[in-house]
Amino acid sequence: MALSWRSWLANEGSKHLFLFFWLSLNVWFFWKTFLLYYQGLQYYYLHQMLGLGLCVSRASASVLNLNCCLVLLPMCRVILAFLRGSQRVASKKTRRLLDKSKTFHVTCGVTICIFSVLHVAAHLVNALNFSENYNEEFLALNAANYRGEDPRKILFATVPGLTGVIMVLVLFLMCTASTYAIRVSNYDIFWYTHNLFFVFYMLLMLHVSGGVLKYQTNLEEHPPGCFNPNKTLRQNLTIPKAFEELFPDYTTEPFPEDLPVPEPFVQNNFMRICSEEPKFQSHFPETWFWISGPLCLYCVERLYRYIRSNKPVTIISVISHPSNVLEVRMVKDDFEARPGQYVILHCPRVSALESHPFTLTMCPTDTKATFGVHLKIVGDWTERFRDLLLLHSNQDTEILPIFQQRRYPKLYVDGPFGSPFEEALNYEVSLCVAGGIGVTPFASILNTLLDGWKCYKLRRLYFIWVCRDIESFRWFADLLCMLHNKLWQENRPDYINIQLYLSQTDGIQKIIGEKYQALNSRLLIGRPQWKLLFDDIAKCNRRKTIGVFCCGPNKISKILHKLSNNSNSYGTRFEYNKESFS
Repeated sequence: MALSWRSWLANEGSKHLFLFFWLSLNVWFFWKTFLLYYQGLQYYYLHQMLGLGLCVSRASASVLNLNCCLVLLPMCRVILAFLRGSQRVASKKTRRLLDKSKTFHVTCGVTICIFSVLHVAAHLVNALNFSENYNEEFLALNAANYRGEDPRKILFATVPGLTGVIMVLVLFLMCTASTYAIRVSNYDIFWYTHNLFFVFYMLLMLHVSGGVLKYQTNLEEHPPGCFNPNKTLRQNLTIPKAFEELFPDYTTEPFPEDLPVPEPFVQNNFMRICSEEPKFQSHFPETWFWISGPLCLYCVERLYRYIRSNKPVTIISVISHPSNVLEVRMVKDDFEARPGQYVILHCPRVSALESHPFTLTMCPTDTKATFGVHLKIVGDWTERFRDLLLLHSNQDTEILPIFQQRRYPKLYVDGPFGSPFEEALNYEVSLCVAGGIGVTPFASILNTLLDGWKCYKLRRLYFIWVCRDIESFRWFADLLCMLHNKLWQENRPDYINIQLYLSQTDGIQKIIGEKYQALNSRLLIGRPQWKLLFDDIAKCNRRKTIGVFCCGPNKISKILHKLSNNSNSYGTRFEYNKESFS
């Protein structure tokens, strides 16, 4: 099927355009700074000493400044949630860009790694040049103490060199621990090493304060390459014959201001007369200007989040569902959230520093203050958390009694934070696709519709849920049945289209019984025929824009993303959204 350029631009195209723009911006910064140091007269003598190593190191530093400045902004979750929820960003497409915050963060991180390699390589060359090209004429420019000094001493015995080496090690740990394989196999390693970013920034502040690279401050009094008649080491210079006649004894007295200089020499651009020795000064650490604002903003937000989440929540009940899923219901004073948002849970008894995001499956309303999450027991953190909550193994399917609630460990909730699924209620037609436990963001939307659907723009919801075993549907079977019955009573049975797919037929004899009769007719065996499903939805919703929301395996996500970009003969547009915790 032909690709709709309008749909491509709204979905995949915006990502490619942004990546192209970001790459172009970084290359432009690199090139402009390179030319500045290559052509700038104030760096003439330093360039003679270091060569292209000066230009490359400073150009890569400008790119690093930019990316170290911006890499923190996508992690300011409170600000992003405020921009999304306050409707200050009116455009839906612009709000969707906020959901790419994780992609932007990763892009900046990769850029930092690439240009750090270039920056380190350039400074290794600089250290060697400082040693070999030691200049006794301009002592202020030298980073080495004498000609032939071991370059390793410059790297490990100076503040800029030592901090640079430590920053490379920290960045290497953060980069390698951020790979997909390590994040999946051991999330703790990723979490702890990523928090080394604060050490990285502190070292960066010290790194730029060394003032190793200097520029000339008196270009007017001492143009680069000029002739100074007061210099004592003029025997190595070729002096014009006109000056030999005027200064036969090479006097060291100041050059008379009223003495006429031969016109041919003045007109010759080969050499100019200077009145004093060159003076050099270190740059003010520009990196401070770049990173101080975002770093302070991030620290203020972290302080605000700490104060906001400092009071533990009150756990109302804990329910163990089939297929290793745990539901936790709780209350907290002045807690407000919108359907589709997520929170970060922190339990000190499980881990002193580790926290994890979980999508809200139940949001507080005007009539009830309870909110909740569903946790899939996968990994050490969730296993330890479950063991602390479920005091007795024979209470797996029961709500724990009130008198046992005081035994619950302290649990802190940070959030809520925004996600793409908040937009599901802002489309006239939405297609929500869940895979397994990926149903959690849609559960909060279904709970909200159960309380009342008429106040939202949404008028038709296609809900597709794919699970491997029949027991998984019991997580929200009651919710689906209640919503189905409510819509039938209000004469709007077409408001929601529920399709449940069982990808594996093992245990089909355990199909939901009489209690969930409304779901039996919507239970299908096998996997969805995605193309036929999209064609059918497009046919029933001609010339409309449909929001596509997916939370599940990457395989399903890629299929839906591709189908959303395809055009159709009905004039229907599909806008793709995907869950991504930042």
